[in-house]
Amino acid sequence: EENARIESVIQRATFQDVEGNDVTISDFSGKVVLIDFWETWCGPCLQVFPAMDSLKTEYPDDFEVLTVNLIDADTKADVEQFIADNEYDFVFSMDINAIGDEIITLGIPFKVFIDPNGFLIKAELGSAGTQGDYEMAKVIIEDNKRS
Repeated sequence: EENARIESVIQRATFQDVEGNDVTISDFSGKVVLIDFWETWCGPCLQVFPAMDSLKTEYPDDFEVLTVNLIDADTKADVEQFIADNEYDFVFSMDINAIGDEIITLGIPFKVFIDPNGFLIKAELGSAGTQGDYEMAKVIIEDNKRS
């Protein structure tokens, strides 16, 4: 029931990238998508960014990372500075419509994996560390990619 609710929220959600463009899950049709809710102060969130970036390199046609900054403690300027300081191949967005408030109950990091057809694979709180999150995400990509 909780997964169905999260899936429904994500399927109708609109985020905004740092340039001000709307971003929706349908923009990534055909790919496994990780929606990663984060803020710049969240060490466990940032700890797995390099691993997810590696997976983007390994699966350029099958995997996308949509980072969603909750903008609770961060400002748009904080996110822009983070992007300038780091070379991650992610779609960085802001949670201007408070989607995180609708689906996150305990905190961040909170990750939502979506299959190539836009359906929920998994939603999870926390992190298994860099290697653990890498391995878990790799299995999800392999099990759900179209090619």
